[in-house]
Formats: sequence, structure tokens, C-alpha cells
Amino acid sequence: MSIWALVPVKARLAGKTRLAARLTPEQRLALVRAMLDHVLDVLRAVPAVDRIALVSPERDRVADDILLLPDPSHDLNACLEAALNEAAARGASAAIIVSADLPLLAPEDIVALIAATGSGQIAVAPDRAAQGSNAIGLALPTRVRLQLGPDSYARHRAEALRLGLGFNRVDAPGLAFDVDRPADVGRCPRPSAIQGS
Repeated sequence: MSIWALVPVKARLAGKTRLAARLTPEQRLALVRAMLDHVLDVLRAVPAVDRIALVSPERDRVADDILLLPDPSHDLNACLEAALNEAAARGASAAIIVSADLPLLAPEDIVALIAATGSGQIAVAPDRAAQGSNAIGLALPTRVRLQLGPDSYARHRAEALRLGLGFNRVDAPGLAFDVDRPADVGRCPRPSAIQGS
């Protein structure tokens, strides 16, 4: 089995605008870069992941060992579905989609997601409120229409039911904690990088 990891991320200066009440633009940029670097480092540390691809309108500071797949930023779900098709065309038999804002992510979280991903099923790691989808695992090629956005966890479960697929919920602390609110910043493990100092 060949597994690809896809990491969607906005243009760095456009990220985490909801944190503007707590962080300056420079601090938000440092936060986005620090979390993305962390997620990519974790994915690199998982032997089962054969290829990592950034789905983004820019490479920014990401090293060349990470494939860049275009994201014109019009529709996240459509961009990711195109990236899944690209991965399948290049020989991937499964893919995981992992959010770029998971500062507590650990290799064992990715291993758990991969273990829950199998033929004829979809694996989804919800956020802390079980409303959003912070990571998704799919066999390729797939008929699944991605549902990222508000209430995506319930919509992904409904999509699996519509297609007659098994649905596996993956509960892992590193996959559940994403940084969306100002209060979340204080729970990040690398405050010096995140504070921009």
C-alpha cells in the first residue's frame, strides 16, 4: 500500500485571521509557519507515509522534499479532491488529509489514522467539539465528496452512509486540538515560535 499525506494550508499571510485580537500579523505568520513545520515533521517521522504533499497557493519556506499541489483558494474541497485524484494517478492507494494547525500532533496519532483507513471505509478525526474534521483517511481512488467546512464531521458521516462505506471515528488528542480561537494559543507547546519572539 502506498500512502500519501495531503496538508492543506492557506497563503501564510492569510492564515488565522480569527486570532487578530490576540496576535499581530507577524505573530500569526510565525504561528502558522510553526504549526505547519510541526505537522510536516510528524508526517516525515511516520514510515508508512510514502509521500507528503502541500495543497497550497504557495510553497513559502517549505522544503523541496514536500510536493506542492496547487490551490487557487476558490474551493478547499474541490482543491483537495483534485489532489486526491493526483495522488491516485501517481500510484497512491490511500491518502490522509491532515490539518496544518495541529500543534500537539504526534506520530502515533497519524499511525492511528492510517490504521483506521481501509478499503470501503472512511476514517475521520473530529475536533474537540466533534463538529469539524481535523484529519481524514481514504482509500484511493475514492467516490467520497469532501465536506470540509462547518459541521463537517456530521456531513462526512452522512457522506459515508450515502455511499455505503464504513465510517471510523479516530479519537486522538493530537488530532483533536486545533488552533482556531485566541484562547487556544496559550495551549501551544512552542510559545516562543508562536509568539513571534
